[in-house]
Amino acid sequence: MPLDSYGVLSGTLHRHFRDQPGPQGRWSHVTLEVDAPAGRYRCAVAVDGAQPATGVQWKVLTLAASILDPVPAMGPGYHELSAYSGSGALDHLRHPALADRPGFLFVRRPPAWLQRLLDRLHPPHPWVAGTPLDAAAALEPLLVPGREILLFGAPLGQGLGMHDIHQNQGAPHGSRWWPDNGPWQDGATLTRRPDGQYDVFLSKFTTQADQTDAEGHPAQSPEGP
Repeated sequence: MPLDSYGVLSGTLHRHFRDQPGPQGRWSHVTLEVDAPAGRYRCAVAVDGAQPATGVQWKVLTLAASILDPVPAMGPGYHELSAYSGSGALDHLRHPALADRPGFLFVRRPPAWLQRLLDRLHPPHPWVAGTPLDAAAALEPLLVPGREILLFGAPLGQGLGMHDIHQNQGAPHGSRWWPDNGPWQDGATLTRRPDGQYDVFLSKFTTQADQTDAEGHPAQSPEGP
């Protein structure tokens, strides 16, 4: 089954900081403090995997507010979102403004002229791979105190906070994240620029598939053990 709860927190960024590194010098999150009507939320944006061999990938985009409708008009606070297109939910692989190559599938590489046309009509949004420090360095310029912020993910079970602010589908069969796979429930960090557009940070882990089925599982993953 997918995440137990999924939604978006709308508020004002108070500050951010990197977690203290663990015993082996690794650290996993950039923590954001966000002010909303219910109080100050602590929100953990993952920039490292749970296993040492798991790498992180990310992309940074700028989107018009209209692309995110109806979320920008919902107002400050946490809002539960239904996991389907049009509700305001995000899907890194299916949302046309977020996916690398939305809607196109070629058995062979298309001719150069067609590729140029497609690049103009639908600019590619490839994932960037690097270290947790690289991912944090890509995120932090977006985190301007006082800016309006949108955080997509899952609310904490207790207290004011958000987690799962990363891709929430494509986890491999047999992993402890397999049951949480689902479409239209991906996390993201967005801050509103003075011109009204949103800067967007998306992240995923290298173990998560780039193509998933209708249940959010890897498209060619086995159905059983």
